[in-house]
Amino acid sequence: MGMTVAEKILAAKSGVDRVLPGDIVQASIDVALTHEGLGPMFFPEFERFGRPIWDKDKVVITIDHFVPAADIKQAINSKLTVEFVKRHDIKQFYPYNGPSHQMIAEHGLARPGEILVGTDSHTCTAGAFGTFATGIGSTEMVAVFLEGKLWFKVPQSIKFVVTGELRFGVMAKDVVLEMLRMIGSDGANYKAIEYTGSAIENLSVDGRMVLSNMAIELGAKVGIVPPDDKTIQYVKARNDKPFTVYTADPDAVYEAIYEIDATRLEPMVAVPHNPANGVPISGIADDVRIDQAFIGSCTGGRLEDLRAAARVLKGRVAHSDVRLLVIPASREVYRKAMDEGLIEIFFNAGAIIEYPNCGPCCGLHQGILAPDEVCVTASNRNFPGRMGSPQARLYLASPATVAASAVEGRIADPRKYL
Repeated sequence: MGMTVAEKILAAKSGVDRVLPGDIVQASIDVALTHEGLGPMFFPEFERFGRPIWDKDKVVITIDHFVPAADIKQAINSKLTVEFVKRHDIKQFYPYNGPSHQMIAEHGLARPGEILVGTDSHTCTAGAFGTFATGIGSTEMVAVFLEGKLWFKVPQSIKFVVTGELRFGVMAKDVVLEMLRMIGSDGANYKAIEYTGSAIENLSVDGRMVLSNMAIELGAKVGIVPPDDKTIQYVKARNDKPFTVYTADPDAVYEAIYEIDATRLEPMVAVPHNPANGVPISGIADDVRIDQAFIGSCTGGRLEDLRAAARVLKGRVAHSDVRLLVIPASREVYRKAMDEGLIEIFFNAGAIIEYPNCGPCCGLHQGILAPDEVCVTASNRNFPGRMGSPQARLYLASPATVAASAVEGRIADPRKYL
């Protein structure tokens, strides 16, 4: 009996020949990630042991949530983070550059065959590179900082096979919302997801990151895209550290296999208050008026996302009733968007363009919603209170759908503009 990608990585990092679902293993960690939002919670506990970090070259710290700080508490968290970085001489420190998950990708820190853990649930984004990447708690991160190892229960694996070709106007976000519609937000609880099939192979790296990013919305432990030439070229262009590529054995065992014909998909919208409440755009009422449209976050702010939104917005202006927010996922993305003229398109469309940060996605600043306001967002969660008032309503959609909705002042199909 063969092994899945997740099983092979856990076996290799635990120093054993094979593992089975349900086994408890102690695995070596390759990358440990934290940020100013959660790092200060465990920094004092780690330092209480009076020991050095097990390998400071494997630690990555960002400042991405409170950029710029909106209140004194946020400012203190950022200050504490900077001080910790200086005390421990952390070289891989990326402050004020964008969401940590984008930093991990751009600097080639998500590598095939490695284990990456972070004190943030969307650490699973790195699974797009064939990495066993998962979020952990602050207490667990203390142990990682001390020992460089962590125990895992080997998860069952499930597989999504996505075939066919995405039609014009349909994006990776629509694919993952369809997955959520199929199996629900607990359909992959503590499972390892493998995303496979011709449609996945044809996705850009940006698109693959969307799928892995929202693996946690499916309840998964990890969401892995098996590495191919596209993955390898992307990583090698950013980091020359060697890595090992693992692919699933032909006789690997999966708890379930789900098939999706991408050709039949249309733009999707997840209605309040669960990412699994996916509805095809044709099933959305014509009168869902919106107050805010958000294009950004570690889910919907990469260059591919901004290009799609700009194609819709070029020569058009956001509806007078709509606040259109655009936040590129990183300084690198921002620069490329400027070079391509995308930022000018957003500016001319009346958008509020903010510096790369997490911002409104997690209800911190730069786009907080009032009671009864409605937002359509390219981010990953639409829980009550996620972006402000618990009485606000959030609809999840692709960046193209968000842009079309901003133009019309209501949730709208982007295909008519493309």
